[in-house]
Amino acid sequence: MTPSRYGVIIAGAGPTGLTLANLLGIYGVRVLVVERNATTVDEPRAVSIDDEGLRTMQAAGLAGDVLAAAVPGYGYRYLSPSGRCFATVTPAAMPYGYPRRSAFRQPVLERQLRGGLAGLSSVEARFEHTLESFHQDGQGVAVTVRGPEARAREVECDYLVGCDGAASTVRRLLGVPLAGASFSERWLIIDLEESEVASPHTLVFCDPARPGIALPGPDRTRRVEFKVLPDERDDDLLRPPAIRRLLAAHGTDPESVIRRAVVYRFHARVAARWAAGRALLAGDAAHLSPPFAGQGMNSGLRDAHNLAWKIAAVVQGQMGPGLLESYEAERRPHVWEMIRLALRMGRVMAPRSRAEAWAVEQAVRLLDLYPPARDYITEMRWRPAPRFRSGFLVPDGRPAGETLVGRLLPQPWVVTADGRSVRLDAVLGNRFVLLAWTARPGEAFAAVRHDVWRRLDATRVAVLPCGVEDESVRRSEGLFGAEVVRDRDGHLAAALARYPNHVLLLRPDHYVAACLPADGPARGAAAVEALVART
Repeated sequence: MTPSRYGVIIAGAGPTGLTLANLLGIYGVRVLVVERNATTVDEPRAVSIDDEGLRTMQAAGLAGDVLAAAVPGYGYRYLSPSGRCFATVTPAAMPYGYPRRSAFRQPVLERQLRGGLAGLSSVEARFEHTLESFHQDGQGVAVTVRGPEARAREVECDYLVGCDGAASTVRRLLGVPLAGASFSERWLIIDLEESEVASPHTLVFCDPARPGIALPGPDRTRRVEFKVLPDERDDDLLRPPAIRRLLAAHGTDPESVIRRAVVYRFHARVAARWAAGRALLAGDAAHLSPPFAGQGMNSGLRDAHNLAWKIAAVVQGQMGPGLLESYEAERRPHVWEMIRLALRMGRVMAPRSRAEAWAVEQAVRLLDLYPPARDYITEMRWRPAPRFRSGFLVPDGRPAGETLVGRLLPQPWVVTADGRSVRLDAVLGNRFVLLAWTARPGEAFAAVRHDVWRRLDATRVAVLPCGVEDESVRRSEGLFGAEVVRDRDGHLAAALARYPNHVLLLRPDHYVAACLPADGPARGAAAVEALVART
């Protein structure tokens, strides 16, 4: 460990900790990552990354690498006890720029994230180092770290973030309990390699006699999970012959190689608080979710994206430490929404009786007769959309179902001045942006003048509607320092239909912080200035 003082020390080099380190490194924050293990994980754990997670990987500059090693865009096939498919979920829409669900391998993802740190001079990762204790005051945190030679050293930082998993040392030292429930229900996880499959989609066996699920994976890998019945013993089920019988009964390739088999109990628990002074919690250290919605790791990636720009803004003096209070305020409600979603999905995947299984199947078949309800299921619109009701934002007074404030902006394709098609975030970057969707961006930005935009270092981006390609419009934006792109397919127009003649303030994590009407931008700017002042 070279310096004695870091901006941030991160405990834990799992997906959440490594993602946070990559994002902070992009902002130029000096970071130390401390991980007790000798390297990143070498066994399968999380197997699904969603569109928001891939968007976070894009912010870290790694989306291309992650997608190249993944199976993008898989769906679900729900099977009745007789084996008949009664529901199909195959989402085609990509509102955030990526498929709703993609299969990956956690060991590969963690190696990619660790590789991303190599190009970040401000980030240092120390494996085989253990965080033993820490104490903090108003000036910083002093952390005791023990290395592989059993020698302890004290290092200091402005902020400590515990990304050290369900048994978090940071959470334990803070004395923060977990609220919620741990369930007696057990599930057998089997990870397979060299496994040929007939379908690239997830198969859900909604059979009360033996609920199960088979998920696809890259490079002929597959995960199969079965509910353990109350009278079954873990040791008996983990024997290879028992595993083989279960796999054969569910159509798995008999030549598959068993990479790992383990029995686990699931949890629905959230830390009582996510911050104490200068120490914060993220990922599994802050919340534990049932596996049915595949949101455990993805929720941790959301934590990292939400927290990174805020810590960077505070450490680098752009805003005050009060900004960090918005982290838990924004993330906790959505985490609970995802936990409740997972519990509901568990009831569909694992019916408790044949009567319940039949009722679920008939309900889904009835919904299939009504196109809006059918699309709600097939396009995965039942997944709670990210939405902040409080935090670093300026409400605009519109109803919750209509306002864009607090929502993650969609990421359509746009066309740059040199004719390239790129995802919108390639233009937005990891920074504050004043975004105008208008054919007359010069007028929009001429009205948006205020010192607060300089304090936020907000970049101006104008998105021209489809068909507007007047080069004189593009050239005129040099007067306002705006980057000009064109809405390629009209998707941004659809997203902003309720906000004509507005300029949006986007946060570095691409959530809408404020909507400024073109005819009264001063009021909106003053509200943003007051918001910044409160930090």
